[in-house]
Amino acid sequence: MLERLQRRLGLQTIPGVFFTSAGVAALFVALAVPFDEAVANSFGVLTGWVASNLGWFYILAVSALLVFLLALAVSRYGNIRLGADDSRPDYSNLTWFTMLFAAGIGTILMFWGVAEPISHFSSPPFDGVQPGSEQAASDAMTIALYHFGLHTWTIFALPGLAIGYFAYRHNLPMRISSLFYPILGDRVFGPWGWAVDVIAVLGTLFGVATSLGLGTLQLNSGLSYLFGTPSSGLVQVVLIAIITSIAATSVALGLDKGVRRLSQLNILLAMVLLVFVFVAGPTVFIAEGMVQSVGDYLDALPWLAFWTETYKETDWQRQWTLFYWAWTISWAPYVGIFIARISRGRTIREFVAGVLFAPTFFTLVWFGVFGLSAINVEMSGELALAEQVRQDPSVAIFAFLEALPFSSVASALSVVIIVIFFTTSSDSASLVIDMLTRRDDQPSLVRQRIFWAAAQGVIAATLLLAGGLDALQNVITSLGLPFCILLIFMAVALFRALRADYRGYSMNELVRGRAFPEVEASSENKQESEYVPETVDRH
Repeated sequence: MLERLQRRLGLQTIPGVFFTSAGVAALFVALAVPFDEAVANSFGVLTGWVASNLGWFYILAVSALLVFLLALAVSRYGNIRLGADDSRPDYSNLTWFTMLFAAGIGTILMFWGVAEPISHFSSPPFDGVQPGSEQAASDAMTIALYHFGLHTWTIFALPGLAIGYFAYRHNLPMRISSLFYPILGDRVFGPWGWAVDVIAVLGTLFGVATSLGLGTLQLNSGLSYLFGTPSSGLVQVVLIAIITSIAATSVALGLDKGVRRLSQLNILLAMVLLVFVFVAGPTVFIAEGMVQSVGDYLDALPWLAFWTETYKETDWQRQWTLFYWAWTISWAPYVGIFIARISRGRTIREFVAGVLFAPTFFTLVWFGVFGLSAINVEMSGELALAEQVRQDPSVAIFAFLEALPFSSVASALSVVIIVIFFTTSSDSASLVIDMLTRRDDQPSLVRQRIFWAAAQGVIAATLLLAGGLDALQNVITSLGLPFCILLIFMAVALFRALRADYRGYSMNELVRGRAFPEVEASSENKQESEYVPETVDRH
């Protein structure tokens, strides 16, 4: 039946994945629009249960995966390439970084670069810390770097590494289900694999929709500051429609003409804003604070990575850490596939070092410039910034820029950066969802990519109308759990495949249980064994 529907619509998809994903998304919208309050309350209850009973699992899983990736990079597997042994990267290091960053957390940094440090500075989460004190400032920067540093990029790096490895070295389709071939075997090409891909599609849809919703709130605040535009649901829906239209145009142009050019433009504009704030703000204070923040972050990371608020009965970790991990995890399928697309030819060691440390360094600089400048403004009493952020986090960056010269110009530039950041997130997510919902021997149709871009916009508008920021946080914290579990299995499958690859065994031998005899393979066998599925359609 689904195949007949696909032919009638003229689509090129895996029907079980495409129509199931689209159907679940449509059902959510259909229920959330007339029953917005009931849906918001239901997700609030579910989020409360997840935070109370499984918050520790989120914390442990992400930290354990960081250790796993670092161990892989320094191990004997670090020299294995994502591709043939003689392959080399498709993109230069600079282009590679701008593309993965713009599609990763550039949008998040624009929203939280000022809001998070100021929030923790004015309301410290640790006992005995006085609000507005030096210790509160140090802790605020440490927590921000914890949330957006190595842990966030671990969540992106693991699926990116696994997808690139299985796709480029073993010729498996670039889909999340392919990562489970060492565990499921040929079943990844049937309902089991389809179920995994549906989870990945839904996670991507709701994750990007959450970001689009947050970006819309921030854009509305920026336009209100600049032009007196009212903050209302109608304005936010219009803004979502505009961003979605721009993203649809970009996604129709494809990866190189659309996403890459927008990514490079946006990084350039972001750097202009960054340099402006660094020069116009308290430059020496920023430089000193960044150096100290590195030490504070590295010192606190071992215990902070496993801190679960066991002895405190507060809602802080649910609102911050668990929300961030779930939000990032929901992005993991899309960002992972996108990073894999642009990482062919890199070694595992190069991939892990680049994806973990280069964006973390930029995060340090970004929070150092914006976060420390904002803290300085608050400490000097120049603006009541903390109070404004407490009332509405989306206004943070625009309120902060009021303390600098040329504030209107800087705010206008910020609006442009936010629009392009969210456009690159939406269009690259649409490209990835299209890949997840079709076979790799099928053409990528423009109308399918535009459909997924539109779906993100509709879901974002629905979530905003159903409860705003609270609804966005609750939905994503709940829906991130299934893919968090998939990340664990993903790491297991990748390690099994790497062991077999290093010892010279094929993927088929691994699946059949013949890859790990008691006697080590001879050094002559420690060569790449090209994987060509024997009895399955590789598409």
